[in-house]
Order: sequence, then structure tokens, then C-alpha cells
Amino acid sequence: MAKSTPHAADSHDMIRVHGARENNLKDVSIELPKRRLTVFTGVSGSGKSSLVFETIAAESQRMINETYSAFVQGFMPTIGRPDVDVLDGLTTAITVDQQRMGGDPRSTVGTATDVNAMLRILFSRLGKPHIGSPKAFSFNVASISGAGAVTVRKGGMEVKERRSFSVTGGMCPRCEGRGNVTDFDLTQLYDDGKSLNEGALTIPGYTMDGWYGRIYRGCGFFDPDKPIRKYTKRELADLLYKEPVRIKVEGINVTFEGLIPKIQKSMLSKDVESLQPHVRAFVERAMTFTVCPDCDGTRLSEGARSSKIKRKSIADVCAMEIRDVAEWVRGLDEPSVAPLLEALRETLDSFVEIGLGYLSLDRPSGTLSGGEAQRVKMIRHLGSSLTDVTYVFDEPTSGLHPHDIQRMNDLLLRLRDKGNTVLVVEHKPEMIAIADHVVDLGPGAGTAGGAVCFEGTVEGLRASGTITGRHLDDRASLKESVRKAEGTLEIRGAGANNLRDVDVDVPLGVLTVVTGVAGSGKSSLVHGSIPADAGVVSVDQSPIKGSRRSNPATYTGLLEPIRKAFAKENGVKPALFSANSEGACPTCNGAGVIYTDLGVMASVSTTCEDCEGKRFDASVLEYRFGGRDISEVLAMPVAEAEAFFGSGEARIPAAHRILERLVEVGLGYLTIGQPLTTLSGGERQRLKLATHLGDKGGSGIYVLDEPTTGLHLADVEQLLALLDRLVDSGKTVIVVEHHQAVMAHADWIIDLGPGAGHDGGRIVFEGTPADLVGARKKTITGEHLAEYVGA
Repeated sequence: MAKSTPHAADSHDMIRVHGARENNLKDVSIELPKRRLTVFTGVSGSGKSSLVFETIAAESQRMINETYSAFVQGFMPTIGRPDVDVLDGLTTAITVDQQRMGGDPRSTVGTATDVNAMLRILFSRLGKPHIGSPKAFSFNVASISGAGAVTVRKGGMEVKERRSFSVTGGMCPRCEGRGNVTDFDLTQLYDDGKSLNEGALTIPGYTMDGWYGRIYRGCGFFDPDKPIRKYTKRELADLLYKEPVRIKVEGINVTFEGLIPKIQKSMLSKDVESLQPHVRAFVERAMTFTVCPDCDGTRLSEGARSSKIKRKSIADVCAMEIRDVAEWVRGLDEPSVAPLLEALRETLDSFVEIGLGYLSLDRPSGTLSGGEAQRVKMIRHLGSSLTDVTYVFDEPTSGLHPHDIQRMNDLLLRLRDKGNTVLVVEHKPEMIAIADHVVDLGPGAGTAGGAVCFEGTVEGLRASGTITGRHLDDRASLKESVRKAEGTLEIRGAGANNLRDVDVDVPLGVLTVVTGVAGSGKSSLVHGSIPADAGVVSVDQSPIKGSRRSNPATYTGLLEPIRKAFAKENGVKPALFSANSEGACPTCNGAGVIYTDLGVMASVSTTCEDCEGKRFDASVLEYRFGGRDISEVLAMPVAEAEAFFGSGEARIPAAHRILERLVEVGLGYLTIGQPLTTLSGGERQRLKLATHLGDKGGSGIYVLDEPTTGLHLADVEQLLALLDRLVDSGKTVIVVEHHQAVMAHADWIIDLGPGAGHDGGRIVFEGTPADLVGARKKTITGEHLAEYVGA
């Protein structure tokens, strides 16, 4: 029998990319096999994200969005077409990134994954006593009731009837479903020994010369010359709590409102991180957050807490660790809700399988780390019956102990084996090892990258001689001698989250690495238990608040000396050299792009034609310094700018010092005018570290949270050298880290465990890395470190 020719539909087994030029990509053309696991490697800034996220995933998303009606597209985010000649063979792309989940205080692990929705239905069906529909168990639904007359038509006549309604919600009325209540420390709002005219108010922005001060002084509700401690009860109540009223001050109609509601609206309704530093410091001083006494922090009303299944209320279940909830659900046998129980069991088992069994459902989603948030997002896709989908992952090993990386590898392989294409951006050799296909980008970062250095198998990468290939088998060795401590920072009775009354002495003047599996209590110990008076500088990966107009030059203060130098050289004022001030291109207002709102269609952003994206007015670009105009300076990578401002006629010592620090932390490839919104978590952390390196004085204790995130194997050595320089200059460095190279380089290791959640929270080892390797059988970290250093 003649061999049948393959069906034409089976010939499309490649994703073809031709001529990709997004960001720093240099006409990249590659072919990726479908239904295989492809890992993208290369140094930070080599163009991996530009190729995977901003070209392949973005075009897939854009084409899917185009299938919706124009009306629906009006509600969707705008995605411009990537700069690429041909993209063929794309499938639906699902991006699972490390963006922290929304910081909304009402969002929890349970609400973000639909587990709470299933539990609410379960309790509304089986809970005793029965208290109402699933809404009665939701802490986001308030109980309301009302009554009144309604007009209905009956037999051609309009008749008025009395109707009443009520909705039973599960929200605790005291804290409104937030779990905590806020109180003001009044001593931080004013000095009661002074009068208003003497400057009694100590709230930022409430000076007597300012507008607020003039309103309080001229309102007439109290005497501005009388000390606050002599106010009557009525006067004090007016000052602090008065509801908004319209009054006339200095001939102008204004609204007067008590201090506390005013502060709540102007400061407390915003994300604390987004406030200016002095305002944030005031809020942290003046506000005390205490657990709601009515619901005991569960967010739920008394009725919702009274309905139970097998002696457990929904609040009890949400407070349990997810692995314990999975066991509890297995013990329920009720045929009337069998499909619901089956779906709930599967979702909870996915949590345990992915290594998140230590979380509880009531954990606020804003408190999850980037790696935890990414794995919570994965839960949805594990049980999905979709196949032939392209899953795109951004460093899925971030925040994972070597012990958990194997588990993550198994999950990615399972997704692939279901018939999906899996694309992973990754630096860890343990994950690169399982790839079916590897694409190595480089050779350098920024303008020195953007080309494909290698494409093929992992074995081929090892022999390829590229930076990644050369460093793939790099293993740090244990230090021959460790530094001696110059004292200790005492932590006593630490009980934050899952810590179990931990006592530990953190050595000062050395490099201390805190290790342990995800969920063992590392962050609770380092961020939640170090004494407040220790004056620690904490450098984490949280987003830097700023618009797309903010960039490394504005954030680090680098732009200031550059603007002054340009102004002095050309005899004009410095404001001309700011795209946010007088020098801005009038057409795009210094944004470099113009947004066109097309009504119900998606709005489009186009590069400004007048300034060609340079953001400055043409007249400003005629002024030069060192042969360059201001837009050319902002387009320079940090490393090039460091050389430019370091010597010759363009020498600016103040700018050079800042650029040196940016190069030190491994950000030499960033352009100094790159919008902060485009930086990864690891890049943000290193940018913050660079700004702190310039701080004069300070306590000298730095706490870093996984600084190797997003770093190529070759760059880890540079980071270790930086940490050494910090310690040698007299600083104490405490690093929360999973990377074995950093552990091997430490002077002292504090290992938490032995497991996660209620199986963790204890110190299982304290000592030098060599001692940890010697005690390898005792801790999981010891086993993996010993294997890593080949001991």
C-alpha cells in the first residue's frame, strides 16, 4: 500500500519570526518548533523579553483582540503591531508573568483563583444553620435592606404598593471587609500645647501660610489663638471630625472639613507606596492598623461565621493552609454537590502540587512575591482542557528554592505534553537543561545585543562558545576563609506570620545569606522582625512609582548635573533640558509619542513626527555639550555615558559618580532615558540599590531580596563582587536568596525550614557555608549546596 501523504494541515508545525526589530532586536529571524519547550537565554538586556513578550506574545494577543467587535475592543488595552516583517504559525498565547498581583486590600489568594467562589456556594448549600445565598459568605458584599412605595400598573390603573427588600452579605460592618481598622495617633496630627497660629498642625502641607491653614484659621468654628488642649469638646470635634460644610474664607466660597476625614480622602485612599516619602513617613507615624475586634480579622460578618460544615466556618477554612483545606474537602461526601467538590479538590491539589500548599486562602494577594504570584496564575492553566496553546513564562524559577525547581520543571513538561508550545525566558541552568530547543540571544546587552547567537539543543549550547554556553556549567566554590563578625543584631521572639518564637543573632559587618524553601519564613524574619530602630535600608523588587516619563536619569538624580552642565555651556537656563518642563516638544508635550483616541476603537500611540520621538523642542536640540545634544545623551547606554562623562571636555564628576554606581550594579546596558515602566523586577531592585549606594552615612545595614533575579550566570559574579565591596566598606549585607552561588559566597548562613508554612518558621541551621555542606543530611538547603559545589 502506498504511503499516504501528510495532510496539509499538519505541515504548520513551526512558529516563524522574520525581521524582528522591536527595541534592540537586530532583524532577528528564527523558527520555533510547536508543541515543544523552548528556553530563551542570554544576558540581561540582550532582547529575550523583546522577542518573546513584545513580539510573539504581543502579536498573538493583538490578533485575538482584532476578532472582537469594535465596541468590545473599545474596552480592551491597546497593543500596537510589533516591528516585525513576518510572524507565521502563531497560536493563542497565554502570558504568565511575574507582575505582582493587584495590591487591592480586598483581593486574596482565594478570590484571585475562584476557590472562594466555590467555597461560598458549598457553604450556602451545606452550611448549618442556613443563612442565605453565596453572597452571604462574601466579605465584599454588604448587607443592605430598604422599603418604600412603588407604582405598578394593574388593570389599566396605577396602584401604589409597599415593597421591601434585603440583601444578606457577608461583609463585617465594622471594618467593611478589610480585616483591620485604622486609628489615628492624635499626637502626630498636632501639638496640643500650641494654637493654630503658632503652627500646632504637624501634618505635611498644613502650614498656616498655605491654603489649608487659611481655611482652618478663618473658619470661625474655633479660636486660632487658643492652644488646642484648651478647646471645648465641641471645638475639638469640629477640628477633627466635622462633616464637609460650605463656608466663606477671605471672600471665597470653600469647603471646610475636619482633619481626619480630610486626611482619609487625601492620603489614606491612595496606595501608601505611591505617596511622597515625607507624606508616607507621616502616614506610617500617625496611623495604627489594628485587627478588627468584631470579626477578628476574618473580614466576615457574625452570620457568615456562624454557619458551619463539619464544625468549621468559611473563615476557619480560609485561615487554614491550603494543603489542610484539600484534606478537609476530601472528607466531605455529599452527592448533591459532587461536581463542585470535584472541581474544588482539583484546584486545591494544583496548589499543593505547584508548591503553594503553605499559603492560606485569606492571604492578601498583594503580599505574594513575584514568583508566588506567577505560580498562583499558573493554577488556572494546569487544569485547562485547552491544547495547542502557546504558554509564555517569565523566569518561572524566580523565588524558588533549588528543591522546588524540579517540581516547576515537571509542571512545564506536563503543559508541553498536553500538546502545548511552552516558551520560557530563563537563566537557571537547572531549567535550561530540560529544554527541547534553546535560543541564545546576545552577545551583549542593549545595543550590543539583539542578535541570535545560538539556536539548537542544550548540548549544542554547551559546545557553542557563547557567553551562556561557557557559563552553563559554572559552579561557585566555597570561600576558603570567611569574615569575622563585628557584633550582632539581636532578633528575639520573632513571631510574624509562621515564625515560631525565633531567636537569632545576625552578625554585623559580614555577608549573611538567609535561605530556606519558599514559604519557610525568610521574608517574615528579615522584613518583619528586624528591630525598627536598627535603621535598615531595605531594597526590594516592588515597582518604582512613576509614569512613563520617569527614567533612570530622573530617578537617580543624574539628570540634574547634566542639565546644569548643558545650561552653563550654552548660557541658557537648565529647565530647557527637561522633557517635562520648558524644553518639551510642544506637539507631544515631551512624551515622545502621541496617543490618538479612536472612540470605541482602541486608541493608537504613534511616534511624534515633529520631534521624531526625541521628546524635545527642535530649538533645544541645537544646544550641544561635548558634541552631543540632550536627546543623544538620554539615548546613551549607561556604560557609554559613564565613559562620556568621565573624561575629556564632557567631564561631569557628579554625573560620573552616579553612572559608576549604575555600572557597578550591572545596569550598564540600560539607556539612561528608558522609561521606568519597562524595567523588570530585578532591574528595579538594582536601580534602587544604586541610588542607596550614594547615601552618605546611614546605619550601614542593607537588606536585599533575591538580587540575582533576572541576572545571567555571567552577571552573578559581578553582583557577588559588588556585595563584597559593600561589606569591605564597613556595611552589613543581609540577602534573602536561593541561588547557590550566593550561598557559597556568604560568610554566614541562616537557614529556615524545615518545610513551608506550618512546617517551617524555625531556624534549622546557623553557621558558615562550609559547615552547612558538612551537615548536608540535616537540611534540604545543605543537600543542594553540597551537590552544587561538588562536595
